[in-house]
Amino acid sequence: MNVGKDTETLIKKLIKGDEKAYMYLIETYYKKLFLYAYSISKSQVLAEDIVQNVFMRIWENRKQLKIKESFKSFLYKSVYNEFINNYRKQQSSISLDTVFFETINTLSDDISADDHRLALVHNEIENLPTKCKQVFLLSKQEGLTNQEISEHLNITVKAVENHITNAYNIIRGNLIGGDKIKKPSKK
Repeated sequence: MNVGKDTETLIKKLIKGDEKAYMYLIETYYKKLFLYAYSISKSQVLAEDIVQNVFMRIWENRKQLKIKESFKSFLYKSVYNEFINNYRKQQSSISLDTVFFETINTLSDDISADDHRLALVHNEIENLPTKCKQVFLLSKQEGLTNQEISEHLNITVKAVENHITNAYNIIRGNLIGGDKIKKPSKK
């Protein structure tokens, strides 16, 4: 299916950086794309993030816009791809959580050294950079989701993910890499 003449005009205006064309695009498609994103994500916050990211990428990459199918199909595919990318990031975060809790459980296996090791972990958490520590504790201690932390601290979900990843890396690097705690032996 070819792009219609009106859509071709819209794309040409977008490529040239016409902000009115961009606003028209948002006004025309935002609600429909939001409803679609909500239907696949089941989260209002995530749906808003997805649609905003799609529109942001369209604007940032407007000079390379080459749409062969209908513009509407392009937008819906973009929303779906953004959802999949977000899902993959969430899975990566879940993997990091698993490693963290396995490490904590391994540390607790040796009851005689448990208090000492746990104190080392808590000490490393206390020594994290301020924002990194705040995000990490909201996630691990308070149990907030990345979206909730994002809203609470007024930062992006990506920033939340980065802080959590950095916290894990710092804690793991300082405890295991710094030989404060010996690496668990594989049995």
